[in-house]
Amino acid sequence: MIYASDLDMTLIFSRRSMTVPEHTPGISVVETVGGKSASFMSDAEMASLKKLSEQLVFVPVTTRTMEQYGRIEVFQQHIVPSYAVTSNGGNVLIGGEPDAHWSRLVRERLRGSACSPEEARRLFAPVVSPDWVLDERLCDELFYVYLMDRERMPLEAVRERADALAALGWELSVQGRKVYIVPSVVNKRDAVAYIRQRHPEAELIASGDSLLDRGLLESADYAVAPAHGELYRIYRETGQIGRWTFTERSGLFAGEEIVDFVWSRLEEQTGRKRLTDGRTGTRQGSN
Repeated sequence: MIYASDLDMTLIFSRRSMTVPEHTPGISVVETVGGKSASFMSDAEMASLKKLSEQLVFVPVTTRTMEQYGRIEVFQQHIVPSYAVTSNGGNVLIGGEPDAHWSRLVRERLRGSACSPEEARRLFAPVVSPDWVLDERLCDELFYVYLMDRERMPLEAVRERADALAALGWELSVQGRKVYIVPSVVNKRDAVAYIRQRHPEAELIASGDSLLDRGLLESADYAVAPAHGELYRIYRETGQIGRWTFTERSGLFAGEEIVDFVWSRLEEQTGRKRLTDGRTGTRQGSN
């Protein structure tokens, strides 16, 4: 089986998103920036995910740039995956190195279906103002992220620009305090499908919290989302839910529940189960 998961607000959590104090017992720092703690996981989740990654193909999937992904110490030292997806699908890492073939495919798709990043930025620029945009970044030469004051965002004007961008092959997504402008062909679903070609018989489990994860979750055989984030907000406001289930818990400890969900699907499909000491075994009578 393959387990492909978003990272921020799904498996790892910032102070703002974890909803519990950082000194809560059983929580560890998994990322530091400038010598300061930046992201956290529960110790139970980390131990369970490490054991899980020894039983299936674990693929971190993130909108972070390659550089930002490299800061997450837990995935560089403690749980080191064979594959990773960064840049919202723009880069596939194999053995920690960018896959050149995938990069060429992405560039070819961009030339055939989307305007340039410069043109997309010009189209969005008329609504950008210091009144609500705090920072702007072009990520890995592929897409833009705007850090914002959400309460001041001119929602109707942004929606109008989203429609115009869509006509040029770009998608606009609001995620918490950020606005993403991303080419439609740069997405997590297609990048994971590319990795899946190397494991054609493997079923796919996926998890994620945001609109940028929706395509990946819809493409999976099994999917789970935490009870927070944009997907959960839409569910609470409209009652609409995709082909995934939500956790019972929200915040950092939802990560434990997500990993438990994956273990359950692995047990059902392969007969392998966790023993009390954290090792895996085989169900009696299974093949």
